[in-house]
Amino acid sequence: MAVKVGLLECDHVREELRHIAGDYRDMFPALFSNVAPEWEFHFYDVCNGHFPVSVEECDIYICTGSKSSVYDQEDWITRLKNFVVDIYQSQKTFIGVCFGHQMLGEALGGKVEKSSVGWCVGVHRFQLTARESWMQPFTDAFNLLMMCQDQVVQLPPDATLMAETPDCPHAMFRVGERMLGIQAHPEFSKKYDQALMELRVERIGEKKVELGIASLELPTQEIMFAHWIKNFSS
Repeated sequence: MAVKVGLLECDHVREELRHIAGDYRDMFPALFSNVAPEWEFHFYDVCNGHFPVSVEECDIYICTGSKSSVYDQEDWITRLKNFVVDIYQSQKTFIGVCFGHQMLGEALGGKVEKSSVGWCVGVHRFQLTARESWMQPFTDAFNLLMMCQDQVVQLPPDATLMAETPDCPHAMFRVGERMLGIQAHPEFSKKYDQALMELRVERIGEKKVELGIASLELPTQEIMFAHWIKNFSS
């Protein structure tokens, strides 16, 4: 039986980089294609004002990354915050990725700021702080790609911290049983992460980009994490 998954697109991949892995609406279905073949993706270009008419349109919502910040005063961001609250109240499943993770924190009463450590790029190691039944296959630490400057600096009320990294204390958390945020980008390829780093050298800093690109030699566990998201959403 098909499961309707609404992808809340908070940004779009730059035209000159789409040859690498497409746009977000290509990356996320590709990540879950073998893990959750019953997932049927529906796309909502929320950064351009295209929202679901009702939260009931989908069973699961995945909120993407963005070049914007969740504290920016933009109409679509305010509207998205309200929609995330609707998802929470409806008991639907929500998965927030990078900006989506921060949106989950901000919408439900946490706080997001630019991180004091600056950008997190390349491969980072996530150490679990809690173990739950949906974490199958289990590992107490895993590597994923990151590309962020903002971070959740204060968790929302009733949130449970799930994982941390040396540079990101609130790297993964859940609120209730249906809302999960991860600061990483499991949908990214290493090639795309590197292309973003190379485009943003001036903003990120030459040394940090150099270290970030070197870190791409490390293995990553995005398929394992996709299984976790599937399990969490079941």
